[in-house]
Amino acid sequence: MSRVNLLLLLAVLLSALYLVNVQYESRRLFSELDKARSQAHRIESDKERLQVERRAQATPLRVEKLAKEQLQMRSTTPAITHYVSYGTVPLPAQAASGALAAGVAVSGRVQ
Repeated sequence: MSRVNLLLLLAVLLSALYLVNVQYESRRLFSELDKARSQAHRIESDKERLQVERRAQATPLRVEKLAKEQLQMRSTTPAITHYVSYGTVPLPAQAASGALAAGVAVSGRVQ
């Protein structure tokens, strides 16, 4: 009879140790899950913040300002606009300057 009691006591102790181990593992996994959720929330808020910043950076006025300052671009005006119509052949600079030197009017049209 004492063997059976000893065997049952050993089984209860082993199951108690197993239960403690399972609870510890469960709490550890829950803690990791909570950390992962908070990190996901932080990443999501960072993503939203960056999207707002991207939209703010892409406003037309800011793009125009950067184009003028960094790329030295300028708005078009009729004074600096070159109109090209069908049948117009652009003349090389040397040919145009040579024709002007010879006193020939250069219109840029093929005749």
